[in-house]
Amino acid sequence: MMTERQLIQEILNSEAIEYHFENVDEDSKEYTLLLKRLDKDVRPVEELNEEIKHYFKSADFDYNEELHPKDVDADIRLTIKR
Repeated sequence: MMTERQLIQEILNSEAIEYHFENVDEDSKEYTLLLKRLDKDVRPVEELNEEIKHYFKSADFDYNEELHPKDVDADIRLTIKR
C-alpha cells in the first residue's frame, strides 16, 4: 500500500511537472507543494491545474490551489489534505 506522499508523487510524476514539498504535516495528512511547469510545457497554468485537480479529487484529497503565487518561484501553490 502506498503512503499519501508516494501517491502524491505518483500523481505529479504522471503530469510531468516540477514539484517541491513546501510543507508536510504527516500527522494531519496535509501537504503544501509548489508546482512549476517544465520549460517546454505550453499548457496554460489553469489547464494544468484542472488536470491535476481531477487526479487529486479522484484520489479523495481536498484540493486548494493558488495560481501564480507572488512570494515563490512557482506556477501553482497547492495545499492538499486527505
